[in-house]
Amino acid sequence: MPVSPSDTTQHRSEQPGAFTGRVAVVTGGGSGIGQAIALHYARQGGQVVVVGRTPDKLQRTVERAAESGAPAIETATADVRDAEAVASVIDDVARRHGRIDALVNNAAGNFVVPAERLSVNGWRAVVDIVLNGTFYATRAVAPHMLAAGSGSIVNVIATYAWHGHPGTVHSAAAKGGVLAMTRTLAAEWADRGIRVNCVAPGPTETEGASAALWATPADRARVLGSVPAGRFTTPDEVAEATMFLLEDRSRYVTGDTLVIDGGQWLGRPVYGDKGGD
Repeated sequence: MPVSPSDTTQHRSEQPGAFTGRVAVVTGGGSGIGQAIALHYARQGGQVVVVGRTPDKLQRTVERAAESGAPAIETATADVRDAEAVASVIDDVARRHGRIDALVNNAAGNFVVPAERLSVNGWRAVVDIVLNGTFYATRAVAPHMLAAGSGSIVNVIATYAWHGHPGTVHSAAAKGGVLAMTRTLAAEWADRGIRVNCVAPGPTETEGASAALWATPADRARVLGSVPAGRFTTPDEVAEATMFLLEDRSRYVTGDTLVIDGGQWLGRPVYGDKGGD
């Protein structure tokens, strides 16, 4: 039987006060993985600004923080595809708080479609959000981090950024670009105090993913059948991994990708006796 995370261990990796006095910006922070990342950072004492296109969704993250007793989370409305809007938000955060210690590029868009039926607009929309949006936010935060001589950037990608997957050519290409960007900037900025890493979640139990990627029971069963661990990833598990890459404990880690997918990208057993049945 697959092992499920229990409520008693859900936040076991949190380090109280690990981010006290620090400021993070999380794009796509109104739901799912982005919301979980924002909440974990705030619960560890940090100030968080969540960025997204929909004020109502961002407000739900603020409400969840209040319910959990975490420090107040701030919101900023912007479309990551708009470079000027993103720069304005980032500069405002730096002006008001005097610093930006962390950036999590989580905003994404995805849908499954055969490549021959993918429209130009569909391609452009996903690449603009995932690849261009990640660069715009990173470019905006860079002067502030470089001036401070420190900072940690985490980009949320997927394992098909390096192994590909049918039906996701737009997303795979965009996330592959983010992976290359991550490694390039990690090497470029390492001696200037900035670390750049990725997390690569597997199928994650969120409302958005369920609707876009496994909308029917048959689709859900097929996706779940591809995961050796036998269950979906949770937003909290992804957030915990992200916290590690943002904390001082990982201060010598840069240009790397932490995979949280229950072994999915490695594949299910094909040859021989699986054992354990």
